[in-house]
Amino acid sequence: MKKKTLFWSLLASLIGLLLSVLFLPKVYIDGSYFNQIKTVLFAGIVLGLVNYFLKPALSLLTAPLKILTLGLFALILDILILWGVDILFPSLHIKGLTYLFFTSLIIWLANLLTPKKKN
Repeated sequence: MKKKTLFWSLLASLIGLLLSVLFLPKVYIDGSYFNQIKTVLFAGIVLGLVNYFLKPALSLLTAPLKILTLGLFALILDILILWGVDILFPSLHIKGLTYLFFTSLIIWLANLLTPKKKN
């Protein structure tokens, strides 16, 4: 089974969040340039840590819902995790469910492109 290392999980979350802030119009950070960099850095690290440590447990708990929805609930789980990070950082703003969806899609693509280690 292939497993992602913590470094790649952090880097993918950080890059995905940064790309979302740069390219999606309703995903933005309040404050000065230094505050924006700091918020993207810390929010990306928290998102990477949550995806690395908590997401496998949450995926296991929600496995019946994933089976019933043919895997669509995995995307809903990603959106809920991202929403939690959005609530945790008050200067990070992701306006609306559509932009939560697109941001989670960008982060998912960044995670897809990172290498996995072999066991």
